[in-house]
Amino acid sequence: MDSITQAMLGASIQGAVLGRWQGRKALMYGAMLGTLPDMDVVIDFGDAVADMTYHRGFSHSVFVLAVVATLLAWLVRKVWPHAEYSGRRLFACIALILFTHVLLDAFTTYGTQLFWPLTTPPVAISSIFIIDPLYTVPLLLAVVGCLLFGLRRRGIHLQYWVLGLSSLYLASTLLGKQMAERNLEQALERDDIAPQHTFIAPTPFNTLLWRVVAVDGDDYYEGLVSWLDSSPPALERLPRNASAAQPALRDSPQHERLRWFTRGLLRYDLIGNDWVVTDLRLGMPGYHPFRFALATRDADSGTFEPIEHVEYWPESDADWSRLEDLKRRAFDEEYALSIAALAADMDQPAATSSSASNDD
Repeated sequence: MDSITQAMLGASIQGAVLGRWQGRKALMYGAMLGTLPDMDVVIDFGDAVADMTYHRGFSHSVFVLAVVATLLAWLVRKVWPHAEYSGRRLFACIALILFTHVLLDAFTTYGTQLFWPLTTPPVAISSIFIIDPLYTVPLLLAVVGCLLFGLRRRGIHLQYWVLGLSSLYLASTLLGKQMAERNLEQALERDDIAPQHTFIAPTPFNTLLWRVVAVDGDDYYEGLVSWLDSSPPALERLPRNASAAQPALRDSPQHERLRWFTRGLLRYDLIGNDWVVTDLRLGMPGYHPFRFALATRDADSGTFEPIEHVEYWPESDADWSRLEDLKRRAFDEEYALSIAALAADMDQPAATSSSASNDD
């Protein structure tokens, strides 16, 4: 989740557990601790693919965080040996903040390596968008309110209530995913499609409207389904071009890393002289933020060579009017919103730049 959400979650937990003794300081300490696992973003892992796929790695491992929680509790006890709360309560508070951070991240689509250093694929439950106001705003209001008026008995009770409310909302997102999955299965049966695998995730900033994706070899099918729909979604067929891209990417370690990280939910586009690979899980058709040129055509031989140092493919300017389209589609099943039209420019050079794949 975004940093504000994680800070508010950490603040609320520490306010509930240690607010009786620490007062407003508990909220500040918890907010700082709640963002600690994301400090790995300052590390340069080598190139764009490495930065993407090693984020939420060791710093989000439950094994690493168990050690970190133990060390932090020991250190705090050393510095403040006469604190009125017990060492067990302190450890429980720190562990709760760190573990809820990574568990909340696991509910998003990105992928969280909870069991690093084991090489199991990242956990991505994909039931909540990375920014969701309905989850964040209650936490934010409760924390700001207690910063202003203090963490007395009512303030501590408020933190418990808002943590319970946010947890119930998070659980409700699983029901939304089940609804979308059921509708996707009906659509696949109706259209006689037998995909290799499927993917379901909420559209940006809400859990009312959901993306459903089914991968079928060199094609994939995508549609939208809302809680308010009365029938399974229409599925639109889009090119994936996996077979055509494989010879050019056979020797690309970044491609193998992406396939592992995304469980193969990738699209391939030959744009000019570059094979551009898109993570279809994140964003929306027409605006997928994680795109990489992984191979380029050699001017002399005409063959494709893997790009050694991969950069992000330049993004086209975001069209924020699409959010209004998504809102209208969420409430109106008949609203015409074509996935194919949204994705029409994915095989074209980005409007903001012509290329980003040449090695330094």
